[in-house]
Amino acid sequence: MSKGGSKPPSQRQLQVGEELRHVIADIFMRQEVYHPTLSSVSLTVSEVHISPDLKNATVYVAPLGGQGDGKALLKALQVVVSEVRRLIAKRMYLRHVPRFTFKLDESFDNAHRIGTLLHAPQVQRDLSKPDDSESSN
Repeated sequence: MSKGGSKPPSQRQLQVGEELRHVIADIFMRQEVYHPTLSSVSLTVSEVHISPDLKNATVYVAPLGGQGDGKALLKALQVVVSEVRRLIAKRMYLRHVPRFTFKLDESFDNAHRIGTLLHAPQVQRDLSKPDDSESSN
């Protein structure tokens, strides 16, 4: 299931979302849009979720290595969003270039937190104990 919807994305949504992800990542990698906040940060575009009508897209981004302020990064992205749309229109054939909403991708932080928890001494102790129910079978 999708993050906010009731049915999974269609094949077309997945294809367009992935192509948008590549194009947007390339635009930021080549620094084709300028904003002082963006020039000092390397961005990772981790995922693009697109609406069924392909008119709205949510772009999940994260500063590479956790550097930079997330709120300032989102503000900067909102400033350059029209330029990003213009560049996408030049590179992709779409009937409508979607309207973009940028969100911070917190999955990297969540994965790190889970990894830290799994390596905690208390969890390791519990994992290394033999399971009594399995040994009695």
